[in-house]
Amino acid sequence: MNMTAIAIVGIIAWAIVSITDSLRSKNVKKASRDVSQLESEVAQLKERIEVLEKIVTDSNYDLKKQFDDLEKDKVA
Repeated sequence: MNMTAIAIVGIIAWAIVSITDSLRSKNVKKASRDVSQLESEVAQLKERIEVLEKIVTDSNYDLKKQFDDLEKDKVA
């Protein structure tokens, strides 16, 4: 009787460990995918910010804005 109980407890413990390891590896793979997606998105956003900074800091941008403001004042 004792050997049967020990075998059952051993099988249950093995199953729990196997399930836990499987879930952990799935979570690690998902986290890795999520991190690479976020890194890619951050890189794209950095590129967009650089372009916007170039546009806004360009001297022609301010001049165009002033002309647009004058046009708005004329229409109003």
